Amino acid sequence: MSIDLKNIEKKKKTVKTPSSKQQSQVMDFLNRDISLFGNSLSDKKKERFYSDLGILLTSGIDIKTSLELITDDQRKDKDKQLFNNIQQMVLNGESLSEALHKTGKFSNYEYFSLKIGEESGRISDVLSELSGFFNKKIKQKRQLVSAFSYPVLVLITAVAAIMFMMNFIVPMFVDVFKRFQGKLPYITQVIINISDIISNWAGLFFITLTVFIIFLYSQRKNEWYRSITSRIMMRLPIFGPIVKKIYLARFCQSMALLIASRTPMLRAIQLVRNMIGFYPFEKALDIIDSDIMSGKSLHESMKKFSIFDNRTISLVKVAEEVNQLDTIFERLNKQYSDELEHRIGMMSSLLEPAMIIFVGVLVGVILVAMYLPLFQLSTSIY
Repeated sequence: MSIDLKNIEKKKKTVKTPSSKQQSQVMDFLNRDISLFGNSLSDKKKERFYSDLGILLTSGIDIKTSLELITDDQRKDKDKQLFNNIQQMVLNGESLSEALHKTGKFSNYEYFSLKIGEESGRISDVLSELSGFFNKKIKQKRQLVSAFSYPVLVLITAVAAIMFMMNFIVPMFVDVFKRFQGKLPYITQVIINISDIISNWAGLFFITLTVFIIFLYSQRKNEWYRSITSRIMMRLPIFGPIVKKIYLARFCQSMALLIASRTPMLRAIQLVRNMIGFYPFEKALDIIDSDIMSGKSLHESMKKFSIFDNRTISLVKVAEEVNQLDTIFERLNKQYSDELEHRIGMMSSLLEPAMIIFVGVLVGVILVAMYLPLFQLSTSIY
């Protein structure tokens, strides 16, 4: 979606001059938003929507004309219908945030961000930052895809090759070994036993695995499932720290936005809980909310949870004393985002050779196991 600004003057009916009191502060939005399921627009469409709407409003175009231009620019009928519905709700007196929220296509994060922008008179800033947020999100998704695509392809190829060897190549060697009536080496016997298990139980295994995956998918919204899976994710040796930093960045960014907009601390904690959507942080923020109501400071309550590292807690303590929480959270968000990009890059560079070595070792072990009896036989003959 790209707006032709040359035709704006022909379409717009009223023009508003930009406010001379517009605040120049720019919030550094978080660089990650993990969402595996949902009925929302694609990130690319959202990035373009917020970018175009922000440009039009900043240029003095009224909200009605801006939404008309964006709606007319849609290529797909379902997208045109969606933005037309948003336009109609705004014309009927709904705020932009409420109109987007009622469509069910936008997240709580976007809804609360826009709502805060409307209440504080910083809607143009928020639109600009939402555009930047989705732009960063798209780049990091591409980085993750780039990091995992080759290892996953190698792993799938390796599994297919090993299954083929276990089902076809190993049985051929077994027929040859039976003719010699000799005792097989230990490693050869182990490979033959594994081949027998795969040949006899592969079908049942895949059926069971499919049923198990379907069951887990159906339970994904239940509290027990979210609790268990989040604990497993956090404890994974490579992926756990990445997941933790993703949500720490989101927490810091959201707090920076809300506190900078003069949102009361209790309200900010409640809104951040809705924005994050990750079980350990949700439970932690529930308790932090209760602790703050009881008179505790933010950093004292954060100490109870291992998801917040000591450095973050120390900086929050200092920020509370000097009343600079928004600044500290912005800087923490940037630091976590930079560390995240570095970790993803490192993981990408390490996974490729690791997968190649892993596949090579597996295939090598199978081949050595199969040829070892033949080598022993040839040695005994001579």
